Amino acid sequence: MKAIQFDLHLPKYAFTKAAGKLNPSLYVKGPFNCLELRDIEKPQLPTEEWVEVNVTYGGICGSDLNLITLKDSPATSPYVSFPFTIGHEIVGKISYVGTEAAGIEVGERVVIDPVLACEARGITPFCKECEKGNYNLCQHMNAGILSPGLLTGTCKDTGGSWSSHLVAHQSQVIKLPEHVSDENGVLIEPFSCALHTVMQNPPEPDDTVLVIGAGVIGISVVAALRALEYTCNIVALVKYDFQAELARHFGADDIIFLSKDKDYISTAANTFQADVLKPVIGEPIVHGGADVIYECVGNKKSLDDALRFAKRGGKVSLLGLANFVDNMDLTMVWLNELDIKGSFAYGTDTYKGEKKRTLQIAVELIAAGKVDLAPLLTHTFALENYHEALDAAANKSNKNTMKVVFAP
Repeated sequence: MKAIQFDLHLPKYAFTKAAGKLNPSLYVKGPFNCLELRDIEKPQLPTEEWVEVNVTYGGICGSDLNLITLKDSPATSPYVSFPFTIGHEIVGKISYVGTEAAGIEVGERVVIDPVLACEARGITPFCKECEKGNYNLCQHMNAGILSPGLLTGTCKDTGGSWSSHLVAHQSQVIKLPEHVSDENGVLIEPFSCALHTVMQNPPEPDDTVLVIGAGVIGISVVAALRALEYTCNIVALVKYDFQAELARHFGADDIIFLSKDKDYISTAANTFQADVLKPVIGEPIVHGGADVIYECVGNKKSLDDALRFAKRGGKVSLLGLANFVDNMDLTMVWLNELDIKGSFAYGTDTYKGEKKRTLQIAVELIAAGKVDLAPLLTHTFALENYHEALDAAANKSNKNTMKVVFAP
């Protein structure tokens, strides 16, 4: 089968990391890049508790772009095994069922929870976090019967959705109701990242919430807040007109356009009924601000804004994939006693009094008509056209891009 794989060889890595800064196309098209479309064998079931999935759509995530452009921190490398087939956003059909995989039938439409924790790895007893349902914080993601890998799509044994087939443990399988489309299905994973963050860090009814970033995750935070019926005031900080339209569509009350000058800071302050204060030197700060901030970008500017726009005693949730951030001024963290919390993927959350996998809650919200994510899917490509797919995903303003998917 065809698969898009990432294989790390240090000489290639070093050359491409240096050359890519001068010519970004070399991350994908260069002679020494780590990305390749290959013919490989389908992955085998690790045990009979596993199933094979025929991929319908495999999404391109911002984390995949960070990987390909070599921006990921080496700190995560112990939790990856090479070569791996990329792709952790997955909707497909069951094509083979192991003899010990219960309650799953060939032909069923499913999404896959990609986290490879104790249960998938055959580890008993479970670690303390998995016992509590926080399997996204599993202590054994480089142990057990599988090679290292935080997720399906970073483990060489499981395959990934940038191919026609992958394998999944029965515990990872989430079935799709008939009336939930494949277009919604492939967006359940990124939506669940937002949903988990909101459920772990909920606003109060009268809070003003600022969502920084209006890519798929940022818009999904807006959608999750409204799907969960929070009545807070939602402000979205966006870059482009098409993002503003989607933010309003999914329930944002106010839109602030990020500008290269500092006008957006004054606009934000007016929206929050706050004051802009100018230090002797340096960036302006905001006295007052939002009660809750969801930071969905992960670069220095967005993190600066998250700290700048949080009110005293405010909460900041970090979804964006920040790693190395130079020259960050953390004064506002202690001066305003900010409550800052990171968020990794999804796990088990409580919905209507019952603890469930976040992806299952997402499916139920879509099935109940609380949210329709299909408008976020803007581009579909064959695997063979991965250069064009990655270009569309990386150049949002030129192509009005939200979610780009492969249809293997």
